[in-house]
Amino acid sequence: MSIRTILVDDEPLATQGLSLRLEAHDDVEIVATAANGREAIRAIKTHKPDLVFLDIQMPGFDGFSVIQGLMEVEPPLFVFVTAYGDHALRAFEAHAVDYLMKPVEEDRLAGTMDRVRQRLAEKRGAGEAERLKEALVEHAPEAAENFAEDGLNAEPAANRFERMINIRDQGQIFRVDVDTIERIDAAGDYMCIQTGDNTLILRETMKDLEKRLDPRRFQRVHRSTIVNLDLVKQVKPHTNGECFLVLDSGAQVKVSRSYRDVVARFVH
Repeated sequence: MSIRTILVDDEPLATQGLSLRLEAHDDVEIVATAANGREAIRAIKTHKPDLVFLDIQMPGFDGFSVIQGLMEVEPPLFVFVTAYGDHALRAFEAHAVDYLMKPVEEDRLAGTMDRVRQRLAEKRGAGEAERLKEALVEHAPEAAENFAEDGLNAEPAANRFERMINIRDQGQIFRVDVDTIERIDAAGDYMCIQTGDNTLILRETMKDLEKRLDPRRFQRVHRSTIVNLDLVKQVKPHTNGECFLVLDSGAQVKVSRSYRDVVARFVH
């Protein structure tokens, strides 16, 4: 399916440059452009796009005002594009898919489009499930009950968990690919995200963070530790039924007896 897209920028050359770069993405269909915030709101309400590339600093309504002006409609996905880096924090707080600096680099844009496709797949998958449920309710009520009980209206397992986590640290936002997370250690209401060569602090409870991570890969092995099972290279038995997991970085994490079932998946 094509990604129906609107470009919003008060600089014609910027719009033209982004349009040229998007030509490399065959699934992108530019349905409209807008030169200011008011035009953007009208275009979005008219065309109902999947995606909007939105400049932040424009005469009159800025990019954030555009989002506020769409509160009564189902919003598209937004990617902010700007020449100024000091808006990044507000952009992610507005739940933007990404934040691109001008001039937009092709490799950076490619990564952004991958995230857009992921978000749209999740959104469309949830929409298809909801439409199926509504049809079942109308034509086969009993089947609809089974649908709900079996959890078939949930998003596909591969799509409902985070692939990137935004971590705010010292006024900056770091985007961490979950594939690089080796382990997570709890420290009260803070999580220490270990990526092998770096540690970042996330203000979130372990319970909430667990819901965002795929349990097939991320498992708690201790009351205060979650491990990426894909990065475990060795299991070392210890006394009293406990053991250590040796990670790719060489770090060793103790598995308490309460979580011995986690180790069982490594033993066949």
